[in-house]
Amino acid sequence: MTIAKVNVIYTAEATVHGGREGHVESNDGLIKLDLRLPKEMGGNGGGSNPEQLFAAGYAACFEGAVRFVAGQRKVALKDPSVHAKVGIGPREPTGFGIKVELDVSLPGVDPAVAQEIVDTAHNDICPYSHATRGNVDVTIKLV
Repeated sequence: MTIAKVNVIYTAEATVHGGREGHVESNDGLIKLDLRLPKEMGGNGGGSNPEQLFAAGYAACFEGAVRFVAGQRKVALKDPSVHAKVGIGPREPTGFGIKVELDVSLPGVDPAVAQEIVDTAHNDICPYSHATRGNVDVTIKLV
């Protein structure tokens, strides 16, 4: 597999101290969060976690890709949204893996056109989709 060449125009930076029971802060100070292991994974909860942050990032990026494709096709969008679910659990044969579900809402858009927009956003535009392809089970549904 060949890795695509990327002309970087922006680099996000964040530092974590303490892992899943620590604190994350972005280099610009806009993100300052305590991280806590979810109760479902044996922790106490009470803070954010990497899966929530990944869900937020993927949802925001994917909606941006959908808006980009719709704009290219001159399709007007009225209040689009993307709801991301990121699950984590043990994987075979070892370690942990994640699964992603994106529920995409494009109110008022013909379902066939909406599906084409979503497919193009996923297959051609969204960098999160490119990064997860072949590594993460990603399901996308129009809702």
